[in-house]
Amino acid sequence: MRNKLVRTGAALAAVAVMLLGIPMTGQAAAHEHGYTYNYDYWGDVQDSADLYTVCRVYTGVDLGLDVNLKNPQALYTKGDYLYLVDTGNNRIIEILREDTETLTVTRIIDSFKGGEGPNTFNTPMDVAIDDEGYMFIADQNNSRILKLDPDLNYVMEFTKPDDSTLDADLVFYPTKIVIDTADRVYCIASGINKGLLKYEPDGVFSGFVGATPVTYEWTDYIWKRLASQEQLAQMENFVPTEYSNIYIDYEGFIYTTNSSVTADDLRSGQADAVRKLNLMGNDILVRNGEEEPYGDLYMGTAAGHTGPSLFKDITVFDNDIYVCLDNNRGRCFAYNDQGLLVFAFGGNGNMDGYFRSPISIEHMGHDLFVLDNLDNSITIFTTTEFGNLVYQAIEEFDQGNYTLSGESWEKVMALNGNYDLAYIGIGRSLLRQERYHEAMDYFEVKYDDENWSKAYKQYRKEWVEEHITVIVIVLVAVFLIPMIIGRVRSIKREIDKADIFRK
Repeated sequence: MRNKLVRTGAALAAVAVMLLGIPMTGQAAAHEHGYTYNYDYWGDVQDSADLYTVCRVYTGVDLGLDVNLKNPQALYTKGDYLYLVDTGNNRIIEILREDTETLTVTRIIDSFKGGEGPNTFNTPMDVAIDDEGYMFIADQNNSRILKLDPDLNYVMEFTKPDDSTLDADLVFYPTKIVIDTADRVYCIASGINKGLLKYEPDGVFSGFVGATPVTYEWTDYIWKRLASQEQLAQMENFVPTEYSNIYIDYEGFIYTTNSSVTADDLRSGQADAVRKLNLMGNDILVRNGEEEPYGDLYMGTAAGHTGPSLFKDITVFDNDIYVCLDNNRGRCFAYNDQGLLVFAFGGNGNMDGYFRSPISIEHMGHDLFVLDNLDNSITIFTTTEFGNLVYQAIEEFDQGNYTLSGESWEKVMALNGNYDLAYIGIGRSLLRQERYHEAMDYFEVKYDDENWSKAYKQYRKEWVEEHITVIVIVLVAVFLIPMIIGRVRSIKREIDKADIFRK
C-alpha cells in the first residue's frame, strides 16, 4: 500500500510538471541510475558500488570454434565445467574453466551412440548433468529428453506423458529441464501449462508439479457466467501460465521464473515472477521485502523497452541468494533468502557488461556467467571488493559468526553508506549478540519494523529482568503507600473523635 501511494504521488508530480510546462526528459522519466543500483525503503533508486565487474566476454571465435554460435539457449555448470547449448547448430559445447578468465573447449557434443531414434539433436534447448556424469538433454524438435552416459552412449529417453488431460494432438516440445539427486526429471514443455512435468528415474511420468495460480478479474468471472456459448468461445480462458525457466538448488528446492506477466498483475500480487517449490509443489518463497521480487519497480519506457522485468532464467547460490535475469532491460536482480534486493546491475547495449538479449544465467562460486543469444556471447562476471564483503557478511551470519558478520557489514557500509542491507545486517548481528537496544537503532534507520519489533520485544524482556527489584518495590509502594496513608488518616480521625468525647 505504501509503495502504491508513493507511485501515485510520483504520477501526480509528473502531471504537475507537465501542467507547469517544465520539460521532463526521457532519462528522468525512466529514473536514470548507475550501472549497479538498489532501492531504498521508499522505493527510490539508490546508486551502489559495483558488486560485479566484467572479467571477460567470450564469443565463438574466442572459444576457437570453427562454426560460430547460433541462437544459443542455455548454460549449465557442473564443477569446473560449463555446458553451452548451441541450439541453432544442434550441439552442446563442453567448456573447462581453467582459471578465472580462461575458458577452453574440451568437447563438442553433436551426436551419440545407440538408441532407436535419430542419434543427433534437433533444436536442443537445455542440458543437465548428474553427479555420476550422466547427461540429460531437452531435444525439443525430436520430442524427447535424452539420457546419455559419460561416454555419450544412449541410456533412455523421456517422451510425451500418457495423460488423459493432455490434448492427444499436442506435440511434446521440452524446453527446460532440471534433475534432482535421485535423477528424477522436472521439465517445462511448450504448450503445457499444468506445471512442471515430473518423471521418475525409470522414465515413468508421475504427474504435474507446481502449476501457477489462475488469476482473473471478478468482473470477467461474472461475465463468463452470463455469456452465451458464442461469446465464451471468443473469450480468453482462465488458465495457468507456463514457466519460462527452472533451477534446482543444493537443497533440492526448485526455483521457477515466469516471464508471461503484466505490470498490474505483479504489483497486485496476482502473478509471481519467481517461485520456490517444495516437494509438494507448494510455493515457499519468502517475500519479506517492501516489494515482491519482480525486478524493476519503475516500468516506464527506457531505451525503447517498456513494461515489467521479464525473468528468463534464474540461478541460486549456496548462500540462498538467487539471481534473476531480466530479458527486457538486460539486467541481473539478486535477492536474499528474505526476498530483499541485494543488487541490480546491467542494461541494454553493446558495451561489455550490457546485453542485447540475455537468455541464460549460471554461476560458479560467486562468479556469474550470462549468455546473450543475439550477440552469441558469454560474459563472465567476477565479484569486486564490495561484492566479496557483502557475500562474506551474509555467509558469516549463516555460519553463526555474528560478530564477524557485523564487522564485515561495517566495512560494507564504509564503502556504501546508502546500502540498506548493511544497516539491517548489522542490526541482525547485534540482535543475535543480544545487544538489543543497539540493534533497534540500526533497524529504525532503515524502517525495518519487523526486526525492530523482535529487538524491542527482547530488549523489553531484558530490561524488565534487570530492573525487576526496582519494579517490585515501586509496585509495592504504589499499592502500600496509599493503604498506609489511608490507615494513618483513619487512626488520626479516631484519635480526634476520642479527644472530642473527652472534652
